[in-house]
Amino acid sequence: MKLEKFSMGIGDRFLHQGVAQLQALINAKEVGVDITPVWNKSNREHEIVGTEPLSLREEADAAVKKLGWKANYRVDADHINLSTVDRFIQCSDFFTLDVADDIGEAASDSDIAAFVDRHSKYIGNLEIPGAGTFKVTKEMVEDIAKTFLKAVQKAGLIYRHIIEKKGSDIIPEVSMDETERPQTPLEMFFILAAISDEGIPAQTVAPKFTGRFNKGVDYIGNVAQFEKEFNDDLAAIAFAISEFNLPDNLKLSVHSGSDKFSIYGAINKALKRTGAGLHLKTAGTTWLEELIGLAEAGGEGLVIAKEVYAKALENKEALCKPYATVIDIDYAKLPTADTVNGWTGEEYARALRHNQSDPLYNLHLRQLLHVGYKVAAQMGDRYYNALKEFETDVARNVTENLWERHIKAVFIG
Repeated sequence: MKLEKFSMGIGDRFLHQGVAQLQALINAKEVGVDITPVWNKSNREHEIVGTEPLSLREEADAAVKKLGWKANYRVDADHINLSTVDRFIQCSDFFTLDVADDIGEAASDSDIAAFVDRHSKYIGNLEIPGAGTFKVTKEMVEDIAKTFLKAVQKAGLIYRHIIEKKGSDIIPEVSMDETERPQTPLEMFFILAAISDEGIPAQTVAPKFTGRFNKGVDYIGNVAQFEKEFNDDLAAIAFAISEFNLPDNLKLSVHSGSDKFSIYGAINKALKRTGAGLHLKTAGTTWLEELIGLAEAGGEGLVIAKEVYAKALENKEALCKPYATVIDIDYAKLPTADTVNGWTGEEYARALRHNQSDPLYNLHLRQLLHVGYKVAAQMGDRYYNALKEFETDVARNVTENLWERHIKAVFIG
C-alpha cells in the first residue's frame, strides 16, 4: 500500500462531516491537485466521545460512496502505541506509531554500540545535500542513539505487532513531534537509519519543529527558523531514502498542522522547490466549524453553541489538562458565560472563526472550545440531532475551512 504524494489528515470528532470534508478535496482535484484524504481519530478522542474505531471507517466509506470518490482514501489509527493499537488494527490501513514519550529512554549499551558500528561510515565530514556538511564524531552518533534508538525500537515493536495480525499492506508513520526540542537534520538522518534498521517501511515521519503548534490556532515562533528546519528535514529525508533503502515516497508529516497560517507560505514554497510530498494533519478544526455552523444557524443551534461554551468555561481546568502541552490559554481573556449568552449567532461565529483580522476573534476562546468537545459529546442525541438539522450551515463552514484556508494555502499557493 503506497501513500500518494499529498495527503491530508481530516479528523472528525463526531463522525458527521465526512462528506463536507471530502468535498474540499474534490474542489482541489477539480483544479488539478490530488490530495488523499486520511480520516484520523485518536484513542483518546474515541474514549471521550464514546465511539469505536470502526465508526471512522464507516464514516469514510459512506462519504466516498455518496460523493463518488474514485481515488484512494485512508483511515488512520492516530497516535497509537502497543497498549492501544489492537482495537484499530482491523479497520485501519494507516498507522501513526507514536513514540515521542520514549525519546530519551536509553537503549541497551550493546544495541547502541551495534548501531554506531553499523553506521560508522558516516563518521567524519558528512554532507547532506541541501542541508550542509556536518562534522560527525563517534560520540555524536552514540548520543543520538542514546536519545532516539529506544523510541525507534518501540516503533518497530508496534509495527511488527500490526503486521503479525493484519499483514504488511499498510502505511506506517513514525511520530516524534510531541517532545521538547526539534530534531536537527543530522539527528533526523540517523533516526531514519534506525527506522530502516528496524525494518519499518515508514512512508511519513512527523518530527518536532521549533515553535509552538497549539491546537487550532496559528503557529507561534520564528517563521524563518521553521522554514530552515522544514527544508533541512526535506533534505535529510531525501538523502536517507537513498542511503538506507527507505520507501521512495517517504515524506514529512506536519502534526497539529491546522490553522498554522504563518508557515503555510514557507511549506508551499518548499514543496514547489523540491517536488517533495507532504502529509498535513488538520484534525480538530472540523469540530470548531460545526460550532460555527450551529451558531450561524440560530435557534437551537445557537443555544447549543452557547451551552457548550458555558460548560467548557465551567470545567476549563479538567478539559485543558490532557492538552496542556499544546494550548496556551489566558483565562483572564475568556469572555464570561453571560457575555457569550448575549451574543448573536454572528458574534459567536466571529469570535470563534480563525480570522485574525477580525476584532471579535478570540484565540483563547477558540482553544478552549477546541478541547471542549467532551461537553458536546455529553449532550448525546441533542447535539447529533442539531448537526443533522443544521447540516447545510455546518457543512458549508467545514468545506470552506479546509478548502479556502488550508488546501489553497499549502498545496496550491
